[in-house]
Formats: sequence, C-alpha cells, structure tokens
Amino acid sequence: MDNVTTLNANKHEHGHVYVMTHSIFSDVVRIGCTPEDTEQYAKNLSLNTPGEYHIAYSSPCESPCEVKQRVRESLQNKIYMNEFYEVSVDEAKSMVQREVMRIPSMDIH
Repeated sequence: MDNVTTLNANKHEHGHVYVMTHSIFSDVVRIGCTPEDTEQYAKNLSLNTPGEYHIAYSSPCESPCEVKQRVRESLQNKIYMNEFYEVSVDEAKSMVQREVMRIPSMDIH
C-alpha cells in the first residue's frame, strides 16, 4: 500500500458525538458517536429496549469516535456501565465541546 492509500484508509469520517439520556436511567448519560442523524439513531435504539433514549446534546465533527474516546478516558472514574457515565448532561456536554474544539497535536520526534 502506498502512502496516499494509507492516508486515505486512515482518514476518519465525519459524524456526531452525542450525549444521550435514557428514560429508565435518570442519573447517567451515554456518550457515543455515530455517522447517522443522532435523533434517528436514538429512535432506532429505543425500538430495541424498554424505555426511550433521548439526545441531550450532539456535535457534528471530524473523527467523532476519537473525540468520544478522549471524553470517555476523562470519565473513567465515573463509569456506570458500558457506555454510561454518572455525570450530568451539562458536564458531559462541556467535555464533548472541549474535545471537539481541541487542536490535534503533532508527534515530533
């Protein structure tokens, strides 16, 4: 694989990082990423579970799954289970906004 092909294979898609709530879990939020419309994504998830998912915040961005991962790393001590965290919507929203605006650093050796 040449350098151009490698760069294109590693190029991240555009999508959304979201903060989602669930009607059964009142004190936790789910933080994730999707290339889909977040409202439709929440509706589709709700079809397969009791209760309903609601999008509390969504931010379109490049490399949404990298942004999600950085937010989750910051929240490791607040994990509830799987993709759910014991933080307020406002705190999760602030963290997503901060990570979306973060300028990627270059590795210089």
